[in-house]
Order: sequence, then C-alpha cells, then structure tokens
Amino acid sequence: MSARNRILVVEDDASILDLICMNLEAAGYETIAVGDGLEAERLLRENGPDTADGALVDIMLPGKDGFELMEDFKKQGIPVLYLTAKGDVASKVKGLRLGAEDYMVKPFDVLELFVRMEKMLERTGKMKTSLTCGDLVLDLKSHRAFEAGVELELKPMEFDLLAVFLKNRNVLLGRNRLLDMVWGEEFYGETRTVDVHVARLRKKVRACSAIQTIPRRGYRFEDDET
Repeated sequence: MSARNRILVVEDDASILDLICMNLEAAGYETIAVGDGLEAERLLRENGPDTADGALVDIMLPGKDGFELMEDFKKQGIPVLYLTAKGDVASKVKGLRLGAEDYMVKPFDVLELFVRMEKMLERTGKMKTSLTCGDLVLDLKSHRAFEAGVELELKPMEFDLLAVFLKNRNVLLGRNRLLDMVWGEEFYGETRTVDVHVARLRKKVRACSAIQTIPRRGYRFEDDET
C-alpha cells in the first residue's frame, strides 16, 4: 500500500513484537520495531513527528518504561495505544491520564487491536486519506473509487466494505464481524447480506478477485505486495 500509515511498536518480548509487526504489515501498515524504552526515546529525539503516525507501547520496558515515554510521544504529537499485561484499574487510569488515546490488556485479539488503532488514527487526524492496491485507489475523504484511472460506480456499502478489506488485508474476517464493521452493531439483517455485497464487488472491481472465500469462516483479501 502506498502512503501507508507507519506504526512504532515498542515491546520487549521478541515473540510478541514479531507477532504484532507481522500482522500489521500483512494488513498493509509499515512498522518500526523497538525492544526497549531508551531506543524508542532515541528514535523520537532523532526523527521527531516523522517517526510514526501512531505507536503501540508496552508499559513494562527496560531502560525507560511506557509511562515515562509518554511525554516524549506527546512532544512529537504521536498518539499512543498502550498494549500491556498491566490490567489493573490504577494502571489504566494512569495511562489514560498521562495522555494515551487507548489502553488494551494482553492477551489481545488482533482484529480488535486493528480497529482500535484505526479509530485512534482517525481521531487524531493521522489516518491516511487514501487506500491503494495496484491500480485501485479509494479516496476516503470523497468516498470515490478508481481503478486504472476510471471511476467505479460503487454504492456506499460496497465502498465501505471494500475499504474494510483494504484496511485488513490478509486478515480473515468473519461474516458477523463484517456486518458489525460495515453495517454497524444495530443492523439485524442476515449474514447473506455480506455474501451479496462481496459478489457485487467481485463483478465491479478487478482487484476484488483477491477476496478469497474461506469455507464456513468468512473472507480474506489476499495481497502479497503488502
């Protein structure tokens, strides 16, 4: 994805760090992986606001912990989502009062993490305003889609569903989850609605041949280029 959002991930557990970065990159994000607080501080000092569009930060870090890093992130205008094993109320309150945009406790659901991070980027004006896949371009501000320079005639829900797929590339999305993400939790229609809209996208958009049906589970937009 061109003009991808860059996410700084600060986590001292190498396996968790690799897992988060792997999933973020598969979904179309650019990542910077950092294993300790002092390295994160150095990056912020050297690169300023250009370091990242947002950050996922553990609290219990060597060198300088996540709470201590918050002032560094605030100085550079980089929004923070704490992702930590510290699930007590006092820690949550402290993190949010220090200025974190959100707070998640491990273990976490990857898709929920993506949704919360996306909302954080949107709230803070950091979300990129377009999504691309090959010659497919979605302009999120104007709600218009183009493929090979030709505007596509997509209905609002078709556009929104395609945007969800492009924001969550290579991630398995169940039908009920797609209903919640596109139509909203108050929608009481059947999951067949998702199947109908996916079929329409496949007919209207060449790039949507990448939407794979996973039997009994849902759909996945497969993109080897991210």
